[in-house]
Amino acid sequence: MSISHAPPDPDVVTESPAPEAVPADSDADSVGDPELVRLVPSSTRRTRVPRWLRRTSGPVLLLILWQLLSGTGVLTPDVLASPGTIARVAGDLFSDGSLPNAMGVSLQRVAIGLLFGVVVGTGLALVSGLFRVGEDLVDASVQMLRTVPFVGLIPLFIIWFGIGEAPKIAIITLGVSFPLYLNVYAGIRGVDAQLIEAGESLGLSRWGLVRHVVLPGALPGAMTGLRYSLGISWLALVFAEQINADAGIGFLMVQARDFLRTDVIVVCLIVYAFLGLLADFVVRTLERLLLQWRPTFTGR
Repeated sequence: MSISHAPPDPDVVTESPAPEAVPADSDADSVGDPELVRLVPSSTRRTRVPRWLRRTSGPVLLLILWQLLSGTGVLTPDVLASPGTIARVAGDLFSDGSLPNAMGVSLQRVAIGLLFGVVVGTGLALVSGLFRVGEDLVDASVQMLRTVPFVGLIPLFIIWFGIGEAPKIAIITLGVSFPLYLNVYAGIRGVDAQLIEAGESLGLSRWGLVRHVVLPGALPGAMTGLRYSLGISWLALVFAEQINADAGIGFLMVQARDFLRTDVIVVCLIVYAFLGLLADFVVRTLERLLLQWRPTFTGR
């Protein structure tokens, strides 16, 4: 039996069997491929417990513990009033109008002091951050003054401005200025030098660099400084309203201290806390609107 090794005849066409058609809607398992499972990042998975419930669980548990300690007599009324008593006293203060009036006066003082503090702190930071001569003239003096406790300047403010509204606003302004100065100055000096070089290569003038490169780069630091300054402003208000005040939340606290009313003192402290939380919420909302271009880590 011999095997022929002759080449195939070009005139003879041989047809190879056509491959079996695979239906378009056939599953991957029908051809033996492993099943593909879509991977979902853990950061995008939805949790069963809503976030607002998790955030409020801590304060609610604290209130329950507080009420239990008050009900069992561990916390006596002369040491700390119960949450029920504080809620009743808060309702009485709202109904007679004393607490809303005090809140209005305190908010006005904080708003004026914050406005002056933002102007002073941001202005000094711009002068010191944008110009080397300004840094030489301003930064050393500001760094020395910020180490002095602003509360210790209250006697001088009373001597200089009297016992009216001026020393109260001056204390808030001083407390607000330094955090803004530090954060805005750090934001300006933290701008990437390569961005400055890129702007110069594109033909931007000095004002164009400041407007389009430096100020947007310093904006995150400015927002952080503003949030910190708001907290300092409420702290400064507590001390400011101890200076012969005849209205405001601090005035209610001084009266409550004289009459040993811990319930009124706690109500005023809670009002301070909620006003500060509301102000921080406003700044965080403003931060989300102004810094939409900046990707940030939101936690896992």
